[in-house]
Amino acid sequence: MKNLVEKYNVPGPRYTSYPTVPFWKNNPLELNDWTQSIVRNYSSFGTEELSLYIHLPYCESLCTFCGCHKRITKNHKVEAPYIDAVIKEWELYKEHFNFEPIIRELHFGGGTPTFFEADQLIRLVHAIFGKDAVDPKETELSFEAHPNNTTKEHLEKLYAFGFRRLSLGIQDYSPTVQEAINRIQPFENVKEVHDLARSIGYTSISHDLVFGLPKQRMTDILDTVEKTLLLNPDRISLYSYAHVPWIKGNGQRGFDESDLPQDSEKRALYEEAKHTLEAEGYIEIGMDHFAMAHDDLAIAFKEKNLHRNFMGYTTQNTNFLLGLGMSAISDSWFGFAQNEKNTEKYIELVSSGQIPIFRGHILNDADLEIRKYILDLMCHFETVLDENSERKEMHNSIKKELQEMVNDGLVVIDGNKITVTEAGIAYVRNCCMAFDQDLANSEQRDNMFSKTV
Repeated sequence: MKNLVEKYNVPGPRYTSYPTVPFWKNNPLELNDWTQSIVRNYSSFGTEELSLYIHLPYCESLCTFCGCHKRITKNHKVEAPYIDAVIKEWELYKEHFNFEPIIRELHFGGGTPTFFEADQLIRLVHAIFGKDAVDPKETELSFEAHPNNTTKEHLEKLYAFGFRRLSLGIQDYSPTVQEAINRIQPFENVKEVHDLARSIGYTSISHDLVFGLPKQRMTDILDTVEKTLLLNPDRISLYSYAHVPWIKGNGQRGFDESDLPQDSEKRALYEEAKHTLEAEGYIEIGMDHFAMAHDDLAIAFKEKNLHRNFMGYTTQNTNFLLGLGMSAISDSWFGFAQNEKNTEKYIELVSSGQIPIFRGHILNDADLEIRKYILDLMCHFETVLDENSERKEMHNSIKKELQEMVNDGLVVIDGNKITVTEAGIAYVRNCCMAFDQDLANSEQRDNMFSKTV
């Protein structure tokens, strides 16, 4: 494994979208082009369903491993104006819809969603849905929860509205690692919130772990996994730490480069954790995700109904993800749009009646074909090249790019079918890179992306 890791551990995208954000062509993105892509979505798929992501950016302290768009403050007076802006943005979008959207999925991400008081979050969902509660069988509601500030009131009021899933940000339980990433939260804090959520009735609890963190050793990751297993979460995310300080600035400079596990040492952390999880009945799903067999995510993976978008892996395939809040990204399948990343400017734009997008990408036919292949690979570890496609030369180029991975036993090509082998799952991002036409023509990838393995 060591030689393969060193060979394939190169900078590359995570493929939450294709084209990937650095290669988006529409900057600025015209509002009419974006709204027309939404119209095209509904005329093409014949459904009024959508997924909703709401970005809640505030955090009381800076975690130095974090690559998210956030605003650090202890001033909770910012809550109400921000919620007002998100509600206003939703109303602006509804003015552009000539239908009443059906929300199948809503997720609060951040930042720290539980920075906000429970009543502010409830005020938000009341405004979005126009009612006091929703049926969790009709709409999947979820939120990211910080173990240190998630209260009983958060859990009870969100549950009463219809939330049934939450994800707890764990990272690692080692005090040394926690100090390095400025994220101090003892196991007891996590257990208290986890057990309380279970007693209230939450049916899907996820724990988010990270491998490759500064000063993280094998004993640390295994101890973290063992403590996690004591709580038996339904899902576990085991993310690779993305070290991109040239993008995220000093927030990822709270430690020395020499503190980071590299290449095969880093990959070994994942493999050992994976073996431990699988021995306890967890199923590896897509990239960096695990779930118990009863969980909807595992069922969707087995039935090849798994979908992936900017929220990660999901069982809801609505073909339209609308992102609300500063920096949030929307996906109409035919186009991407990102909101203004400065919190104050975002609020100002929305308050003045403007949908606050600032950049994006309208996909052409080649983009649409490639994104389907990459989505298949990320969700199912296989794809089939369209035999009716006019881009046969591109197909031949993709197969040629994949030949080295074929030789290494990581990919199998059978006619137009391309399959990632079990040994190749660790390198699925590398496989996707062979399809990426923008990346093939770029010499800047070293300054754009984290490493693939």
